[in-house]
Amino acid sequence: MKITAWRILQARHLPCAFTGQGARDYPGRWNKRGTPVVYTAGSLSLAAMEMLAHLGSADVLNLYMSIPIRFDDSLCRQLAIADLPADWAADPAPASTRAVGEKWANDALSAILAVPSAIIQIETVFILNPVHPDFSKIAIGDASEFRFDPRLLKAKP
Repeated sequence: MKITAWRILQARHLPCAFTGQGARDYPGRWNKRGTPVVYTAGSLSLAAMEMLAHLGSADVLNLYMSIPIRFDDSLCRQLAIADLPADWAADPAPASTRAVGEKWANDALSAILAVPSAIIQIETVFILNPVHPDFSKIAIGDASEFRFDPRLLKAKP
């Protein structure tokens, strides 16, 4: 079965959107500093929510691009919540999830790791391993402008 996932990033990062450079330099929930991975989401709306969780200012809302990717589910290793450490969704991200992601990336277990989103747990985040031999089987679509609705960052009393 073919899956479509989405990546949202600032336009200035388009040249390195699928190298893993950003996550290598700024580790996330599923990787340590130094490990290149690419975070994507199973829907455009989840990709937006994941991005908003890390935004500090509405000043940059109009600087983003979205990129669809398509791949066969055979490229994925799927982890369910039951497969994850008990603290997997904690904030800040715990060392336990980084250990899971590091083992997956370093052992080249698959080109893509499918995990639940810590924000919306019934949805899926797809983590890509850009150094995996099957990474070239992932079809990367064209980037298009993505605009966040500024109401999403308005402070509510």
